[in-house]
Amino acid sequence: MKKTKGGEIVLREYDEEKWVYDSSFDHKGRVPLRASTGAWKASLFIIAIEFSERLSYFGLGTSLIIYLSRVLHQDLKTAARNVNYWGGVTTVMPLLGGFLADAYIGRFSTVLASSIVYLMGLLLLTMSRVIPSLKPCDRGSCHNSGTVHEIVFFVAIYLVSIGTGGHKPALESFGADQFDDDHPLEKKQKMSYFNWWGVGLCSGLLLGVTLIVYIQDHVGWDVADIIITISMAASLLVFCLGRPFYRFRKPNGSPLKPMLQVLVASFTKRNLPHPSDSSQLYEISESEHKHGRLLAHTNKLKSLDKAAIIDEKQSLAEQKKNSWKLSTVTEVEETKLLINMIPIWITTLPFGICVAQASTFFIKQGTTLNRKIGHSFELPAASIYAFTAIGMILSVTVYDVILVPFLRKVTRNERGMSILQRIGFGMIFSIATMIVAAVVERKRLDIVTQNMLIEANPLKRSASMSVFWLVPQFLIIGMGDAFTLVGLQEYFYDQVPDSMRSLGIAFYLSVIGAANFISSLLITIVDHITSRTGSTWIGKDLNSSHLDYFYWLLASITSINLVIYVLVARQYSYKNVHRKANVVVNCSDSEAIA
Repeated sequence: MKKTKGGEIVLREYDEEKWVYDSSFDHKGRVPLRASTGAWKASLFIIAIEFSERLSYFGLGTSLIIYLSRVLHQDLKTAARNVNYWGGVTTVMPLLGGFLADAYIGRFSTVLASSIVYLMGLLLLTMSRVIPSLKPCDRGSCHNSGTVHEIVFFVAIYLVSIGTGGHKPALESFGADQFDDDHPLEKKQKMSYFNWWGVGLCSGLLLGVTLIVYIQDHVGWDVADIIITISMAASLLVFCLGRPFYRFRKPNGSPLKPMLQVLVASFTKRNLPHPSDSSQLYEISESEHKHGRLLAHTNKLKSLDKAAIIDEKQSLAEQKKNSWKLSTVTEVEETKLLINMIPIWITTLPFGICVAQASTFFIKQGTTLNRKIGHSFELPAASIYAFTAIGMILSVTVYDVILVPFLRKVTRNERGMSILQRIGFGMIFSIATMIVAAVVERKRLDIVTQNMLIEANPLKRSASMSVFWLVPQFLIIGMGDAFTLVGLQEYFYDQVPDSMRSLGIAFYLSVIGAANFISSLLITIVDHITSRTGSTWIGKDLNSSHLDYFYWLLASITSINLVIYVLVARQYSYKNVHRKANVVVNCSDSEAIA
């Protein structure tokens, strides 16, 4: 580190650490001190609010299908579709939130604003279950027509969706921003961060689907809402208290504009010949680049390279003034990154469809089974979802603590296995989940048929089958989440351009969101086709349905998709970054980089 006459500090790579300044700043706008900001000391505050948000989300989301069917008296198909619509909106909205965070608002401010909206939704939801004039009808006694409660209820849960839209992409990427990619130790810590982020997420999920769901079933929906509202408010306070420890990044305007400029420039110069050497393509110097990271040229999608061709008919100075006519190699490569992600995004959708079944049909199955533990305690149906979190926590722990160190020695890859290999490995678990779910559902239907012949009381039809038959399918899908969902988080954060990492997390979430919508569409199509045969796969209730056939269909779709995914993944090229040798930043005499 060297000071110049103008009071500027030139940061040079250290011989051992090879570290360069990454353009972040602390809460006072200064260059952050490594000893007192970022890394685990900052990310723990961020994981804390994620824990609370997931507790609230899953406490609400996993019991949603039960609330819609029991309290709002919707049939199975309508309730499942409403849950999928809500889940879809909740996980697609982050595309907007991530864009605003990266382009205009900043990640910290986006988390803060969206958390307030989220909290407003929880407050309204609590009011809809506490205030007499808004409460739902209970055994024919109510203070409203029932429609009032339904309107307020749906407004509340969709406010939660809007809040999640900014909260999820900005929070996770803000947490990852606390680790410096150009610092060897922090780069390794970031790989573990995504794993332990998953553990924090699952811990909140676990508490949400056990304690909160139990309170909903045995104490009251209103008490459960009060608890999750208070929890969310407290975690928001904790998040704000961590502000002095955070590293921040300034939003850089729309990250999509440079990519649109690449498409326009490459089209207008489509007739120009490719240069014989890629070094003849236009790129700004390292000292001109604001973020300290330039991308290496690749030979894929070569038609886009024409956007970086310098037209000999005009002076370079004139072309540099118009970004719609001349783009840099880095901007071209960033555009290629996004285009190359599309096949990966598409081929992960079937996994998301399998995940969607866990919060709808799997839980609804639990309501028909014997949930007694001992003589007096009855397990809430939604609490069986806890085994998904248990499966994920166990798998992430084994992967991070045991498997990764072993694989590093074998493969000499610092990740152990590549990101796309991890995602593909998790897809195998989704196939296994659907197969196990189909076998278990077939057994449940056989018991229902036997009991119908023996007992006249329909309420006892499947009471002889324990709810714990569902544990394997929840555990296996949780193991799949540990590989595929955590892998997708890391993939979309790491492989998008540096200026759109919140949007990258939103791309990961949109896989689940789009899969929810596709799941709803698939339910409608399957119901329409099978109802013509007189034996619908998805009837008004589970006992008149054939979910086992539906699960076999999903297992088949996912198996075929896995083959396609492997072919796509083998053709994928990872981001190739050039690091700058030095960066100049303005600092006061008292500021230093640790």
